[in-house]
Amino acid sequence: MANKPAISIIIPAYNAEDTVGACIESLLTQRTDSPFEILLVDDGSTDGTAETASRYPEVKVLRQSNAGAGVARNLGAREAQGWMLLFIDADCVATPGWLEALENALRSGADGAKGTLLTNQPELVARFTQLEYEDRYDRMRPQRQINFIDMGSAAYRRDVMLEVGQGGFDVSYPGASVEDQELSFRLAKLGCDLRFVPDATVYHQHPSTVKAYARRKFNIGRWKVLVHLRHPERIVSDSHTPPSLKAQLIMFYALVPALCAAPFSAAARRLSASLLTALAASGVPFIVKAARKDPLVAAVAPLMILLRAAGLGGGVVYGVVKLVSMRGRQYSPAKHL
Repeated sequence: MANKPAISIIIPAYNAEDTVGACIESLLTQRTDSPFEILLVDDGSTDGTAETASRYPEVKVLRQSNAGAGVARNLGAREAQGWMLLFIDADCVATPGWLEALENALRSGADGAKGTLLTNQPELVARFTQLEYEDRYDRMRPQRQINFIDMGSAAYRRDVMLEVGQGGFDVSYPGASVEDQELSFRLAKLGCDLRFVPDATVYHQHPSTVKAYARRKFNIGRWKVLVHLRHPERIVSDSHTPPSLKAQLIMFYALVPALCAAPFSAAARRLSASLLTALAASGVPFIVKAARKDPLVAAVAPLMILLRAAGLGGGVVYGVVKLVSMRGRQYSPAKHL
């Protein structure tokens, strides 16, 4: 078919009435010589998400019962006509060169690609989160291939995602958790060419409160247990996570019992002081980098780094305890709550 699109842009959306219009409008102004389609998958929204999207004749709206972003993305991929699948979240706004950057990566031979997130939020927590992302992007830039793709700004070849990836995301992960990481780990293990594309930038809504940030880190830690059960080689290293973060988690695990014993033991007090010093020192490179960009964020970074370790560490502990409680039965992420 002459007008068959080469590119399909897929937006999973749940109760995104307030943001989806801006997302769609940012896609309609993208520059490319290739025909493209926009598929919005309404994941059982209870607001006017589908109605808002339907006002744009260029958008095809698909509907499903609420089942999570992974299920929605898989549905969009199956219904897509293009051989290039581009993914953006409904609370994101693409910058003008977003589509072109991801398209160029796939046309040059990449099987999958990861873009970058920006934010213009004024809250300190959101600004800290942005600097966290930028620290990871600095780590990924020199790498010719990566093994970590999250889905706020991403792309896959359709055949790679659905055929090599055996249908795409593992839909047994509830909601939007770490199913995107698991898919990229799986594809990297199979030898797929995954690339970091820093110019594929979107504006994103980061967690803006301490509570939301801690909850997100806890959930990531919880579901990471199952991802690492399937991909134990990624416990030590992946292309996205700084080694300092893994070291901070180890120190956190040692710090908690040391602090509990500190009222009763001088040795525990000394150990607690040493661990707190080491934890603070491990964050110095990030804090120095943050100070160049946002001094106020740098000032609160030590507390945020401790909160991050506590959130992730608590989530991992919770996930391990739940996994052990299954007593060797075959796991199902949907039951691992």
